[in-house]
Amino acid sequence: MGRGVKVAVIGGVFALMVGGAGYGAYNVVSALNGDGGSSGSETKSGPPGEDEVAETTEKFFTAWEKGDATTAASYTNNASVAGTLLTAYGEDAHITGVEITPGTATGTSVPFTVKAKVSYEGTTKPIGYKSTLTVVRGETTGRALVDWKPSVVHPDLKDGDTLVTAESATPQIQAVGRNGTVLSKEKYPSLGPVLAKLREKYGDKAGGTPGVELAVRHTATQAPDTPLLTLTEGKPGKLRTTLSASVQAAAEKAVKRYDKSSVVAVKPSTGEVLAVANNRADGFNAAFQGTVAPGSTMKIITAAMLIDNGVTDMNGPAPCPQTAVWKSQTFHNLTGMKPNESATLANTFMRSCNTGFIKLIDEVTDSSLTEEAQERFGLGQDNWQTGIASFDGSVPASPGPDRAANAIGQGKVQMNPLNMASVTATAITGEFHQPYLVPFDLDGRKPATAKGLPKSTASQLKQMMRLTATQGTAVNAMSGLHGDIGAKTGSAEVDGHEVSDSWFTAFRDDVAAAAMVQGGGHGGDAAGPIVADVLRVGG
Repeated sequence: MGRGVKVAVIGGVFALMVGGAGYGAYNVVSALNGDGGSSGSETKSGPPGEDEVAETTEKFFTAWEKGDATTAASYTNNASVAGTLLTAYGEDAHITGVEITPGTATGTSVPFTVKAKVSYEGTTKPIGYKSTLTVVRGETTGRALVDWKPSVVHPDLKDGDTLVTAESATPQIQAVGRNGTVLSKEKYPSLGPVLAKLREKYGDKAGGTPGVELAVRHTATQAPDTPLLTLTEGKPGKLRTTLSASVQAAAEKAVKRYDKSSVVAVKPSTGEVLAVANNRADGFNAAFQGTVAPGSTMKIITAAMLIDNGVTDMNGPAPCPQTAVWKSQTFHNLTGMKPNESATLANTFMRSCNTGFIKLIDEVTDSSLTEEAQERFGLGQDNWQTGIASFDGSVPASPGPDRAANAIGQGKVQMNPLNMASVTATAITGEFHQPYLVPFDLDGRKPATAKGLPKSTASQLKQMMRLTATQGTAVNAMSGLHGDIGAKTGSAEVDGHEVSDSWFTAFRDDVAAAAMVQGGGHGGDAAGPIVADVLRVGG
């Protein structure tokens, strides 16, 4: 694409620059003005000016269009890395016929549109996308340079990624939900990383044949390739999942409320995962793989432990003083919570009184909570077989102050929304059904097992969660939901963060869901509405 002719007059010498191809002419200019040369002129400083931004992007784009990776990379502040990726753009990704149209610059930031062709073994398809670059001042040379980021080449590229066009490593899959609805990342964007993992693991088991595609290869993380463009269709294999299209759609919409939010919904009677959604810039599946403190949602397990060990029951004593001291550490309640020395466990649970649980910790051992979590709720044994990678929770036996902190979901306890949705499912049914995303018989996986809860314990937990949803800390979030409902709120303090993580787990009939919003504050304020939106759809 022609970019016109530019003529610079320097000391009576004409330097002719035709488009961006005049790299030799640019070197003449550089030598004469001292920018990168050896004339000894003073190095420029400060942000690049408007003319410099225009000139640098012009030269960079023109070299890129011509497939001259070395020259294009020389206009960046990381020529070695840029050169490698730009070379792969032509040689490995087989992208040619590049036409770049710059948009209107905002300061030193320049948006642009790329149109090109991908050609491989006789097949050619067009590709188009938008990206942005920023021009900065070179630290040593003072030159105006493109601030190098992989996303300059394509917005889906991150550090360590490259572009490749080849036969796909695994056949494509057509993932379908429990009712036969096709689940695509275009319709359900949050599912993108999950579908990629399912394809990697089950592509060759679902009956498909590979096609040819342009993809992002994640060489640094070794994650599955991310397809960008299909050149030759293979035969997609059909992969049946447990997901509900309607619940997944609600989950996708709900997590958009907050950054760094995640939610999971499961069917308590079976363990089937109905929805998994994340709103995260890093693409991390925190809903399944997160490892953070769950706050007061942990009190479901702690209450079960107290009941199963004969310490108290829902109508038994669980005094709620203003503060409680355990092993020289002082624990507090939420600001504004009135103490209640005659509180029952049900009252302490539905108000989420920390001190009420701390005061009873002396009645159990360091390992009691761990045993309850593992033996009754199936947590912390690293043996869940969901169909993709997942973290199964961790409730380590802890001496000293951490024994008390663990009981209220702080200390050493780590969970994610998948774990807490499962905890709620076990609490209300009394049975542990290991959550799963694809059928076990697809690859012969064996589900994890646990003995579950005594009927009396499950009955009490379910009733306390009902009270929390209708009279306690979860009232506002659960307002308007009908049917058999219950909930538990939580907020988890994180070292170095002023605002706590927001947690919420709840059930409605035969659907249980849990959500986490990192930095979201109180459980009912951020995570609560996400869970309520998911439960409102049902199964």
